[in-house]
Amino acid sequence: MKRLTLKFGGTSVGSLEKIQKVAGIIKKKHQEDKEIIVVVSAMSGVTNDLTKKANLISKSYDPKEQDVLLSAGEQISSSLLSAALIELGVKARSWMGWQIPILTDKTHTSSRVLKIKTDEVLNFISNGGVAVIAGFQGVSIENRITTLGRGGSDLSAVVIAKFFETDSCEIYTDVEGVFTTDPSIHAKAKKIEKISYEEMLEMSSLGAKIMQPVAVQASMINEIPVNVSSTFSDDEGTKITSESEINYKNEVTGIAYSKNDAKVTLVGVVDKPGVAADIFEPLGKNNINIDMVIQNISSEGKKTDITFTIKRTDLSKAIKIVEDSSKHLNYQKIIHDNKVAKVSIIGAGMIANPGVTYRMFRSLADKKINILAISTSEIKISVLVHEDRTQEAIKALHKTFGLD
Repeated sequence: MKRLTLKFGGTSVGSLEKIQKVAGIIKKKHQEDKEIIVVVSAMSGVTNDLTKKANLISKSYDPKEQDVLLSAGEQISSSLLSAALIELGVKARSWMGWQIPILTDKTHTSSRVLKIKTDEVLNFISNGGVAVIAGFQGVSIENRITTLGRGGSDLSAVVIAKFFETDSCEIYTDVEGVFTTDPSIHAKAKKIEKISYEEMLEMSSLGAKIMQPVAVQASMINEIPVNVSSTFSDDEGTKITSESEINYKNEVTGIAYSKNDAKVTLVGVVDKPGVAADIFEPLGKNNINIDMVIQNISSEGKKTDITFTIKRTDLSKAIKIVEDSSKHLNYQKIIHDNKVAKVSIIGAGMIANPGVTYRMFRSLADKKINILAISTSEIKISVLVHEDRTQEAIKALHKTFGLD
């Protein structure tokens, strides 16, 4: 008998009508003589509402209590879905993370799953029941409720698929799978049938909102194939799997973008050994992630301009840190721009196909789109452009690499 993990996101359980539809999908699979474990997110908007309430109570809300509060959304949706299944004549019950238990470390708001006790749930599903597990949550070794980070229900589904040794992990959302780019900004985007873990990890990290990067990474490490499809369509979704199962017809598989970036430039930095470390060390110690870095040295070799990108929400904090460190640095001025976007092409096929870089740059140049910064890896090239040129850049690259 096949055992399945089915995960339904917030938009899939966003209303009572949608929860009833999800119950119908589960019942149909259950009638195919399959053992079913369901993982649910909170109803769409619930976690945001709880976060707002927390911020109104305290700007420094205790992380342990925050986990108790935010995990409540998944408790509600798991109960409603279990009740909907029972109403359809399906044996079902809900489980919270602490009831199974899903044991995590004690890092609140971003815990790591250590172990899952499987006996009780396996006994229930082997006797014809459907287990509905609240995603996003667990219990620490100190017996406190924990959460796995925002979007952690995806991670819950993957680790449950691992520990319960299910035959598949199916992620249901409001889109029909993974697309070559965001269909909402480019009508010619098309669904990808198969994508490698590595490509999906890059796309998730670079702005694609299909799956959380940490969940993709967990599926890659544990070699768990994941299928992403729509709750509201019968069409086949996208399979996320190993590279060995994919035939790369195109150099580029997809195009991702992010409008959450800001650019910072230190102008006229006196160039000496260790200057980059002096700039980036205090930023790193304050948990500010640096993405792209460009250094331009003057012709006489005495001064340099150093440009780097960070998350837009960190901009004010980063500038203050650099200014506070100015006694250790010798530079003329600091300038910044928070109206930038990162556009990235991703594809494992790029490794064996020379010329991708120049084709990308030529495509943007033909549209007179200025490149502000560049970052590369084996399977991706990212460029920083002015935010108002994002959609134009995506459309141009989508056409250049034969994805229309």
